[in-house]
Amino acid sequence: MARYTEAKCKLCRREGMKLFLKGERCYSSSCAMERRPYAPGHHGRRRGRKPSDYKLQLREKQKVRSIYGILERQFRLYYAEANRRSGPTGENLFNLLEKRLDNVVYRLGLAPSRDAARQLVRHKHVLVEGQVCDIPSAQLRLGQQVSIRPLSRNIPMILEAVKNTARRERLPFVMVDEQNLAGQLVAEPRLSDLPVPIQENLIVELYSKV
Repeated sequence: MARYTEAKCKLCRREGMKLFLKGERCYSSSCAMERRPYAPGHHGRRRGRKPSDYKLQLREKQKVRSIYGILERQFRLYYAEANRRSGPTGENLFNLLEKRLDNVVYRLGLAPSRDAARQLVRHKHVLVEGQVCDIPSAQLRLGQQVSIRPLSRNIPMILEAVKNTARRERLPFVMVDEQNLAGQLVAEPRLSDLPVPIQENLIVELYSKV
């Protein structure tokens, strides 16, 4: 499976904000955005020209792809599905992204990052309605129970993630049972609930040109 393998801190620096891609490191003084809050590369400190509309649209799309760890082809498929559904395309897109199993595991605080959540799912540590599901992109329905497999509940990474969930903003569309390392989606995810500001209209404008 193709995936991004370069330094993740460069992605945050490129967007000029924390995308919280490296778990606890993002909350510490070791975070690259704390030490070098400018774009990566030789010309990162230079003050550029006013960005074009296309650049703004492209950067917003790249930012969202980086946040959810999705490559271009899969992201286009999500957009196509969002566009087919009734309602605002931007809201539909983020509804699909937030309902991914790996994202829900991360939102529940059972993993320090989406990459770590994806690894837990792939290695069959995660149960959906009591059954192992090893597909990170699986779409969850409201009320479905997500939990850590009993034999996996002593994994240090999971215990540490649960311990540090207080640092994260609690989102209204998930309910967490920290005692049993479980939780579920209790409402439809909405853009206004997300902790990182996203301008979904720019992404819609970009793909509507294709």
